[in-house]
Amino acid sequence: MGKVIAVVGTQFGDEGKGAVVDVLSEKADLVARATGGNNAGHTVCVGDEVFKFHLLPSGIVRKGKLNVCGNGMVIDPKVIIKEIEGIEKRGYEVNANNLVISSSAHVITEEQIKKDKAMGKEIGTTERGIGPCYMDKVGRTGLRMSEFVKRDSKEAKRLRPLIKDTYVVVNEAIEQDKNILIEGAQGTMLDIDHGTYPYVTSSNPTTGGMCAGLGIGVNKINSIIGIIKAYTTRVGRGHFPTEQGTDEQTLNEKKDDSLTEQEISKANKGDAYCVGKVLRKRGVEYGTTTGRARRTGWFDAVIARYARRINGLTSMVITKLDCFSDFKKIKICTAYEIDGKKTRDFPTEMEKVEKAEPVYEELDGWKCDISKLTKYEELPENAKKYIKRMEELSGVKACIVSVGPKRKQTIILDEQELF
Repeated sequence: MGKVIAVVGTQFGDEGKGAVVDVLSEKADLVARATGGNNAGHTVCVGDEVFKFHLLPSGIVRKGKLNVCGNGMVIDPKVIIKEIEGIEKRGYEVNANNLVISSSAHVITEEQIKKDKAMGKEIGTTERGIGPCYMDKVGRTGLRMSEFVKRDSKEAKRLRPLIKDTYVVVNEAIEQDKNILIEGAQGTMLDIDHGTYPYVTSSNPTTGGMCAGLGIGVNKINSIIGIIKAYTTRVGRGHFPTEQGTDEQTLNEKKDDSLTEQEISKANKGDAYCVGKVLRKRGVEYGTTTGRARRTGWFDAVIARYARRINGLTSMVITKLDCFSDFKKIKICTAYEIDGKKTRDFPTEMEKVEKAEPVYEELDGWKCDISKLTKYEELPENAKKYIKRMEELSGVKACIVSVGPKRKQTIILDEQELF
């Protein structure tokens, strides 16, 4: 019996979806992406090889998998061709047998990229034309792939054999009881309807958007797995209640993988900026697409509960648990205090989010490297307590815990949620 699994980002994107999708894709027959454009980035490690994808589904590096770019995506032809040619040079074959692109997906134009560069700085966009492309789509003036590939250009000629009515491809695969993996892009808090508006993306990266972006019924999805980083990160501007340090400090920080004992000591003494810096360096928190340093903060259970409700999560994957190895104490945000009142629910009025003061509880750290552990039983007791508390506060059970970016650093807790 086949299964349809959706992998959803629950925070501000960059939760580690690519690595999780790579693990799950081993047993998938079809890997599909439904929304967004090359403003998203996924890093996938295959042995010693590292792949950075922006448009291609992560299953493209696994043989025998069909990969689908759905109708909800916006695609820059030059970028996707560059990605295709990049992996072809590394020995991977790409053709209509393992990659199809929706005829209804919209095409990002040079004019839209120019418009984004002119207007996107205030919001903190990637300036790749994503927003203007979706604007033209909604305004019914956009260019779709079916029209683009009829043009007389080298890009159109290259992509023409890959263009199909992908809703048929995906639905037929479901009807044939095949395993379908839907790969999320961005995160719940960047959703155009449910995110921290206006500091959001231009699409719906939540579960509902996946159904619309692939042309499948909501009752076709069997498991909805939320990817939750053990802490929280955000790229660019926007609301971030549990941020450690300030937006300005992070933006001015140069990429540096080295971590000093002084920085660790300051973090353990409560220096907020150093807490964020230690997490950033341990987690290599720099954007796959932009290279920008990510803002970092403690795990936010208010956002996790919100994501559970919005997406209908059936389980979660906890990523980057190994990045806490330096901390004596670890904080979790359990609620917000707004105008003297405590709430466990995420407010959709952004003025309230700006006022939100995190209510923290403190857990003991484990002060050791867990990145080489392969079984749940091997984890330190304090790490197990942290996982359990994340489950209790978010209201969803963990099916996987990740202690590093490689496939072998994935600890399976509940196989029923998986293929």
